[in-house]
Amino acid sequence: MSFLSEFSLRIAAIYPHVRTDAFTPMFADLFKALVPTDNVMIIIFPSKNLPKIEYNDSPPKDEVSIEPQYVGGAFLLDPYYLIATKQGKTGFFHLNDIAPGGFKSSEYNRNYFRLSGISTECGYLIRIGKDQKRIMNISLGNMSGNYTKKQLRQLAEITPAIEALANEHWNDGELELDSQMDLRQQLETALECFGNSVLTEREGQTVHMILHGYSSKAIAERLNISVETVKRHRNNAYTKLDLGTQGELFSLFINSLMNIDNYEEGDPLVSYHSKPAE
Repeated sequence: MSFLSEFSLRIAAIYPHVRTDAFTPMFADLFKALVPTDNVMIIIFPSKNLPKIEYNDSPPKDEVSIEPQYVGGAFLLDPYYLIATKQGKTGFFHLNDIAPGGFKSSEYNRNYFRLSGISTECGYLIRIGKDQKRIMNISLGNMSGNYTKKQLRQLAEITPAIEALANEHWNDGELELDSQMDLRQQLETALECFGNSVLTEREGQTVHMILHGYSSKAIAERLNISVETVKRHRNNAYTKLDLGTQGELFSLFINSLMNIDNYEEGDPLVSYHSKPAE
């Protein structure tokens, strides 16, 4: 059966279940029927609240869930979240086209893909709801290989239909009040301030770019400095933060964000290190 025929039949079967509990798993199965997909994750980013994992159809490897870390702060490093919130982009994207140079060797990538078991990812970014302030990421993961150029093109071509169907089902989400506490902005501010109580400006910039997945070469190009200077900033930062590896840096970042209570401003490491050990 052709891609278009399969898509038409699936849409016809799904549409009667809009706004029912049966819709979301049928919606996820639509993508699995169209291209080789092992995992479908649907994430909603409210304008102020923390992300909500609306659907995740694959059990984590070794029964370790990525969801608490992701929602607790790791989402701030997600390339899909970043292009949607920082660049205002929506549509269909392949991870390779939006991730920074060196992302595959980043600790975020290692954690996410190691625990999920997928080897490649593509997905949709869609504005949903009556006020169009919420952003939905429909993530498609393949465990056995990459998506072909033809498959990516076909998935991109059905974007308008996917957007319309998602909005038909998720159009009644809660509106966020202007007076509502902006939890997402709090975490973004904490990320911006991460380490600034002990690091120089250049060391802080280097650490932030490492967390986002940039390689030493990519950092050097963006900061207009040599690779050796990048390595010196990285080593100095690791020494000041008492770290030895990128994995330890990632863990320190996540733990400091997940332990934030009543955050207002400043380096989250200050309050993190001041907390008594449990």
